[in-house]
Amino acid sequence: MKIMTIIVQILFIHVFLFLGSMVKAVFPVPIPASMVGLLLLLAALLLKIVKLEWIEQGGNWLLAELLLFFIPSAVGIVNYDELFSWQGIESVLLVGLSTFIVISSTAFIAEKVNNWKVREHE
Repeated sequence: MKIMTIIVQILFIHVFLFLGSMVKAVFPVPIPASMVGLLLLLAALLLKIVKLEWIEQGGNWLLAELLLFFIPSAVGIVNYDELFSWQGIESVLLVGLSTFIVISSTAFIAEKVNNWKVREHE
């Protein structure tokens, strides 16, 4: 029963991806359709059109399995010998630094949101 709930919730999240694709097709927005869909989902959550319970388990499963989506690209890197030169080292350092920045900013924002939720419930 839990698997069916997760599948339905993931499909519900995909509805917003398709809505984002439709918005992108109609309006020349300079961001990817998937990001438009995520912004629509965020707006729906903030406006209480969509309840968090409707997507929480599916979203948590997608986050838990996120590494699987990056394995093909990581395996493909092996085909490029130039990545093991100085230019490759610079690229790897740049990717590492940008990853650190993204993780740090995500942690900072998550902490602020968590503090905001705690204050809201008090």
